[in-house]
Amino acid sequence: MRKNASLSSKLIRIGTALLVVALVSIGLTVWVTWQLEGGAAAVNEAGRMRMQAWRLASSAQAGRSSTELQDLVRQFDGSLAVLHSGDPFRPLFVPKTEPVAERLAQVESVWESQRGQWLATPGPGADASLSAAGHFVEAIELLVFAIEQHLSRLTAILNLIQFVMMALAIGGAVVLLYTGYMYVINPIGRLQQSLRKVEGGDFTARIEVDTEDEFGQVAAGFNHMTATLQSLYEGLESKVQDKTRHIEAQRARLEALYQVSAFLGSASTIDELARGFAQRVRTIMKADATVVRWSDEANHRYLILASDCFPQELLEEERSLLAGTCSCGALRPEERTRVIPIVSHHDAPVRHCARVGYQSVVSVPIRFQQRLLGELNLFFRSDVVLNDEEIELLDALASHLASSLESLRAAALDREAAVSEERALLARNLHDSIAQSLSFLKIQVQLLRSADQRGDRQQLRLALDELDNGLRESIGDVRELLMHFRTRTNTDDIGQALQETLRKFQHQTGLPAQLQVEGAGLPLPADTQVQVLHVVQEALSNVRKHANATQVMLEVTKGTRWRFVVRDDGIGFDAANAPDESHVGMKIMRERALRIGADVEAVSAPGQGTTVTLTLPPQTMLAADMAHAGQEA
Repeated sequence: MRKNASLSSKLIRIGTALLVVALVSIGLTVWVTWQLEGGAAAVNEAGRMRMQAWRLASSAQAGRSSTELQDLVRQFDGSLAVLHSGDPFRPLFVPKTEPVAERLAQVESVWESQRGQWLATPGPGADASLSAAGHFVEAIELLVFAIEQHLSRLTAILNLIQFVMMALAIGGAVVLLYTGYMYVINPIGRLQQSLRKVEGGDFTARIEVDTEDEFGQVAAGFNHMTATLQSLYEGLESKVQDKTRHIEAQRARLEALYQVSAFLGSASTIDELARGFAQRVRTIMKADATVVRWSDEANHRYLILASDCFPQELLEEERSLLAGTCSCGALRPEERTRVIPIVSHHDAPVRHCARVGYQSVVSVPIRFQQRLLGELNLFFRSDVVLNDEEIELLDALASHLASSLESLRAAALDREAAVSEERALLARNLHDSIAQSLSFLKIQVQLLRSADQRGDRQQLRLALDELDNGLRESIGDVRELLMHFRTRTNTDDIGQALQETLRKFQHQTGLPAQLQVEGAGLPLPADTQVQVLHVVQEALSNVRKHANATQVMLEVTKGTRWRFVVRDDGIGFDAANAPDESHVGMKIMRERALRIGADVEAVSAPGQGTTVTLTLPPQTMLAADMAHAGQEA
């Protein structure tokens, strides 16, 4: 059988061949059995004819009528016709062999010669009938003997066929077992052996492929699988090492990024920030020198902000570098991190770094929100190639540096704005309080001079009293201003600063002052606390100047909307006809409250004291929440 035939084709061919042999054997057996049954029926019919012959002879001797003899002759004719033509329904037929045909023809010939004798009138005598019957029976005996000989041969053939079928059954079983072993069991056994080798770690196991059937395809697939596993296993260690090196490199980059970010977050000055950044980047990238250059607004000139291991002579020469005169400081707005080979200084004398042995420089643009701020240069004394991860790390480090520098710059601008704001506030306070008092004193001095010129002593005393009161008022205003600007806030709790404010107010006025705090809330931002303290201090200042109170109460309610209430039991005032000084104080408080989005309300009536309420907006709490979350992070 062909080796490239499929397993199903092989099994179908073998099964078809065995089926054909079995059908042929069964057909032969049926045919022989049929012949035996027909021959046996013919022998029985011939034996019946013998009985009929002796019956006919007995009837003739007994003198039976001619009618009875004719019936017997007709029966004899019918039996002979059956033997001659056969009966397939019984079955009955005489074997179609030459000896049997001759004996049958002889029987028919004998009957033809005797038939007229049996039908003659009168019939044959006793001796003649016995002689005729004996002669006819002898012919029938010869026919029966010929048929029996033929049947014996058929029986031998049937026995032979049965023996052959037994041999075929045994041979078929052997063939099935052999083909099953060759085409199924043996390939499965070899596959199992190879699988056990693979399970034991032997990936060199292979199955010999000598056919192209289904098991041959399975064997080829198994060989491909084991070859793949072998290549994967052999390269696994190197792949693991490569992956480990890659992960370690990523870890190192992340650690470096974290360390640099932590340093940038802790640096307090630009010089400290730039120098520390240059040192750390040089260590991370294993460069021979690093330089941080900062550009002007137009990116026409680059100044060295900091450097590490950069030669002093080059530092002096390139401290201020005009854009375009060297590879350093030649950035375009869309420029990316790149490696620049340094040409020999003999060919390009302007390249100073070539004189000291540098062969490559890495240019990293420093950007903040798409705006080019400067450049980071890393110098190497050998050729260098950066991979994508290293370029990404340098870009991230440069971005962190730009953000930190901008943060320092923004903080400096905020401090400058805060100083300017406080100076403006101080100027307004001086103008609204001390300046007005000095103007009043100036008027009293003029009145004093006029009274002196007129010699009006009563007017002199009144003017001196007014000057004395004005001076005391101015001294109180100065002390109050000093107290305002010396008071410090605590970002965790404003209560301590309020308590200190009340203590100073008590010391200055001698009035009892109490602090009452209710509710719970997150700390207020520092700028909000400052404005709240100033509003409270201005309200206390109004109490000192105008209320004539005996006690003061400061109530603080914490919550979504913080509320600060200053109550006194003084003389109060008519809000519609309040003095100018009160209007000035309310104006100052409203200006401060407006800066933090708060509301100030003053409620007073003559003889019923005054209540000043400062209510903070809900968004102040949101800002505090964000600030508190930032501190925890």
